[in-house]
Amino acid sequence: MASFLLAVIYLIFISLGLPDSLLGSGWPVMHEAFGVPSSYAGFVYMAIAFMTIFSALISPKIIKRVHTKWIVIVSIFLTVLGLTGFSFCSEYYMLFIFAIPYGLGAGAIDASVNHYVANNFSGSVMSFLHCFYGIGAVISPNIMALALKYARWNEGYRWTSFIQMGILFMCIISIGLWKKNSKENDEEIKQSAGIRDTLKQPGVILTMIAFFAYCSGEATCFLWTSSYFAGTKTGMSEELIASFGSLIFAGLMLGRIISGFISDKTGDRILIRAGIAVELLGIVLVMLPVANYILPAIGFVIIGTGMGPVYPAIQHMAPVNFGKKYSASAIGLQMASAYTGTTFMPMVFGQLQQCVGIKIMPFYILAFAVMNILFLELTFRVVDRNEL
Repeated sequence: MASFLLAVIYLIFISLGLPDSLLGSGWPVMHEAFGVPSSYAGFVYMAIAFMTIFSALISPKIIKRVHTKWIVIVSIFLTVLGLTGFSFCSEYYMLFIFAIPYGLGAGAIDASVNHYVANNFSGSVMSFLHCFYGIGAVISPNIMALALKYARWNEGYRWTSFIQMGILFMCIISIGLWKKNSKENDEEIKQSAGIRDTLKQPGVILTMIAFFAYCSGEATCFLWTSSYFAGTKTGMSEELIASFGSLIFAGLMLGRIISGFISDKTGDRILIRAGIAVELLGIVLVMLPVANYILPAIGFVIIGTGMGPVYPAIQHMAPVNFGKKYSASAIGLQMASAYTGTTFMPMVFGQLQQCVGIKIMPFYILAFAVMNILFLELTFRVVDRNEL
């Protein structure tokens, strides 16, 4: 029965990825439909991420009081509500209304399921699960591309919400599996530390900054990759430009498949270092001044491949680095810090590219890649010193 529960968790991770890439892939058309500048995508993205930060910060308290299965069901329902709401938006301001359930549905489920998997499964399973996040994130830009070709951008959100409804149904009918197979120790969870005590643990703040840097670069790619090609290359159809939104997610999926096979042998730290090295290679390819879109497209896939193992490896290390007592709050804080980067940095880039041009994008991503590895290495040193 445990294998059936794991299959359901795979579906949950697909549901996590489905909403994340729609705005970026559809925005080159959406902003024209709403009559707003291209940079306004950052404000919508910020609104979604702000609600995600809020739900991530309260997730340690929720995890103490509510079983993971109920957090999952409520959260997916909220994302269904947000996706459906977006599909009916006819004015720009309406996006901010439905950004509330859209974002709330992401933070708590992300923190709670990552905590559950980190404490109950191996690093290999964590990587494979986050690969399924990539599957969801690859599917939705292609749904948007089909919608732009055969209907309107609104249908891209509506069709995605139908898939999300199917996943919600599967989660509801599998409720009994969580009770039968859960290894969660209720007493241990109730005694887990709060946010204030967790912040005092050596390395927690450093890993929060590293997570901020990682998700700042990742979210910028999520939102602006399609716009980057629209602004730097010519002779491409709208549906082709929209499909470029899946490049980074295809890379993430590939990177997590690879790390899933090797993570138990290499360990989380080696995976992170190798991943960031690959990410830097991809950034260099995007920087090369070529007229054709093929080389930068390959570059974005390589960037995603390098990013792939970083997120799940950092999450999986939380119980080891900080102990199970602090892991729920540490993961919640990491998620909140990550979504702070997700909230503000794509918006900052939106304003920056308005002033200096969208060609600056690979340099912007490079800055966060360097910041990410720097603070992770500092985290490793502090944690190792504390263990001595």
